[in-house]
Amino acid sequence: MNILQTYQTFYFVGIGGIGMSALARYFNASGKKVLGYDKTNTKLTQNLMNEGIDIVFEDLIDDRITSLQKEDTLVIYTPAIKTLGILDYFNQNQFEVLKRAKVLGLITENTDCIAIAGTHGKTTTSTLVAHLCKEADLPFSCFLGGISENFKSNFLYNGSTYSVVEADEYDRSFLNLSPDWAVVTSTDADHLDIYGDKSHIEEGFRQFAALVPQDQQLFVRKGVEIGRGHQTYAVNEPADFYSDNLRMDHDKIYFDFHTPTETIKDFVWGIPGIHNVENATVALAILHNLGADFDTLKKAIANFKGIKRRYTKHIYQNGKIYIDDYAHHPTEINAVMSSIRTFYPDKKLLVAFQPHLFSRTRDFADGFAESLSKADELILLDIYPARELQENFEGITSSWLLDKVTLDKKEVSTLADAFEKIKEKDFDILLTVGAGNIDTLYDPICEWIEKIGV
Repeated sequence: MNILQTYQTFYFVGIGGIGMSALARYFNASGKKVLGYDKTNTKLTQNLMNEGIDIVFEDLIDDRITSLQKEDTLVIYTPAIKTLGILDYFNQNQFEVLKRAKVLGLITENTDCIAIAGTHGKTTTSTLVAHLCKEADLPFSCFLGGISENFKSNFLYNGSTYSVVEADEYDRSFLNLSPDWAVVTSTDADHLDIYGDKSHIEEGFRQFAALVPQDQQLFVRKGVEIGRGHQTYAVNEPADFYSDNLRMDHDKIYFDFHTPTETIKDFVWGIPGIHNVENATVALAILHNLGADFDTLKKAIANFKGIKRRYTKHIYQNGKIYIDDYAHHPTEINAVMSSIRTFYPDKKLLVAFQPHLFSRTRDFADGFAESLSKADELILLDIYPARELQENFEGITSSWLLDKVTLDKKEVSTLADAFEKIKEKDFDILLTVGAGNIDTLYDPICEWIEKIGV
């Protein structure tokens, strides 16, 4: 029997994380008692509480914790949390305590698991695969790293034959999965605080790929070395599955899709960027292999609305454009900037960027500086520390990074001051970007731009 079936209560330490919240929603939807802790009250934690989940925001051992029985309670934690009194209590009192990735692996081990991995593109790809599964009415559940704009959640249950999961490379979490199908979108250097260097992260992805039982069920972007047999996908070059003949018309991209045996013309895709056509290509390849028909897939691709904070775009009557994105690596920022410059080459671009982690800022400083220098004006927010302590990264600050940016118009700001600074600027397009808490600016900015006169 699966160990998860022995518990009726599930306590989440760090429940507000995007991956943790999907698991919390799964157990809540299964009729279990779900409660948890997080450091910060956010829109996501508010939504979880609205769904009936009890959440605390202080690291206190109160009666909600002391009343829990270890025989009946499974504690799930994220490795992003290093020290916490609540977690210490559970460990000291011999509760079963498991990492998020281990629990996700246990949930999906009795399904045909479709796992999407990669240092970039995995959230869009996994969310699109889930959307296509839903539109094709396949029996599946999904656990995503972003909020789907189509079903307004990072979790959906539509049956238990398949599971669609975002396979997280952080802390080698994806090695806890048992993928029957898998995608590797990219193996660029990231999370060097865990892996040390690029060769070790590439080895981590090779270990993940080795978990897939059959070569034809592993899909890898052409050019990525993965150390075993697989199917390739690409854009504008031949591969086992590829898209080409890309045309842009009124913010839509049209493309043709090729399988090893046929060509299907004129897919319509509303998510900008060639990298996103790549994501659509591999999603189509998987669904084709699962037996979905192309008429259904064409309609599904056309009505995919994207993911919250993945190039979320608003065009206002006053002519202003506001784009919000989660990008937190130079490659991702370059992709966003390239899409903006492709669609709007002559518009003045103001970027507000919040670096995420001192270690990532240090490791990729030159890349960040190069990508941010493509803006017309930059507001660089203080570094969001997440799990790290500034005292361990002496000299790594936003001012240090700003010195590397080649723009004339640039400045550092706290998050608290950023909105007022933005309101003082002259811009055609505003891009807010980062993976920390810069998203708290989103609603105020939307309301403000809406009110600006033409």
